[in-house]
Amino acid sequence: MSMAGPANIAGEGRGTTRGVVRRIRDALFPSVGQAFASLILIALAGYVAIAFLDWALVRAVFTGSDGSACRVPDAGACWPFIRHKLQLFLYGRYPEAELWRVHLTYLLALAGLVPLFVPRAPHKAALLAFLLLVFPVLAFVLLYGGALGLAVVPTDQWGGLLLTLVIASFGIAASFPLGILLALGRRSELPFVRWTATAYIELVRGVPLVTVLFMASVMLPLFLPLDVTIDKLLRALVGVALFSAAYLAEVVRGGLQAIPRGQHEAADALGLGYWRKTGLVILPQAIRLVIPGIVNSFISLFKDTSLVLIIGLFDLIGIVEQSVQADAKWSSPQTAATGYFFAGAVFWLFCFAMSRASSSLEGKLQKRAVP
Repeated sequence: MSMAGPANIAGEGRGTTRGVVRRIRDALFPSVGQAFASLILIALAGYVAIAFLDWALVRAVFTGSDGSACRVPDAGACWPFIRHKLQLFLYGRYPEAELWRVHLTYLLALAGLVPLFVPRAPHKAALLAFLLLVFPVLAFVLLYGGALGLAVVPTDQWGGLLLTLVIASFGIAASFPLGILLALGRRSELPFVRWTATAYIELVRGVPLVTVLFMASVMLPLFLPLDVTIDKLLRALVGVALFSAAYLAEVVRGGLQAIPRGQHEAADALGLGYWRKTGLVILPQAIRLVIPGIVNSFISLFKDTSLVLIIGLFDLIGIVEQSVQADAKWSSPQTAATGYFFAGAVFWLFCFAMSRASSSLEGKLQKRAVP
């Protein structure tokens, strides 16, 4: 008895090891051709990983007060540049004494978002209403000021990651309901509503976001009275939201078309009107079907925020580019690569987080839909 236990454990261990080896073999080397392709891809991935670690760690510069520390021969990443510019990258020229307002805004956003992805968290409807209706007002008051005794911080001092998150958050929050309305309008039985929604969607999808931003920033003021001015950031926010809504409308329309006709007939048999049928029966099923497409649109919107640089708004990419080109103190062969790598890593982190959150939500909704 005393020897059987260790023997069984050893056998189970060997069985587990053989199972792992078998899964790896079946996944990577099921045939001669696929084994050859797998070996090439593994070698390529290893080469890239080694080269990156050599640049980011082995040959990297970690200390220094200016670019001279990174101008040594065969230097790698210039991390002192990131450390000295980090506050600028994160907040732009937002006053340092008022940064607590930015941090409080982030905390309020997390307090509303995190419980939505916790299965047993209560009052999710109230949290969603807070994020869509209350939080935008609180965020504007906190960031801009002018109320509750807060000093005004003009939007031209907002920048970096703060500006990226403001544009992306507003674009997502505003384009989602507008996209749903456009999708419903395009499927409407009323010709005028259907034609109007179709014309808007096709017109906006036929032009690049750059054109929309130029129209909002340059052309729109030409049609306004001379004594009327609209904040540049507000114009960009509206342009991004209207542009994203057109693409989101087509994603939602695909989900609406995938709903079986029997669901419509069942709702009609229950005596539900159009809006109750759509809001309680059709739309929840349609949105559940197209969650990956919706999140893909949100990720694209988040990355497209970098285009606001062309109208003079300096988001994270714009601040990094400005710091690389305009600050001669930090001039070095590796400064630009390090700055752009930092910006890319931040964008990847947020996009990956959105992707994983959507996958988790999709899995929970699918389990809930299974009878």
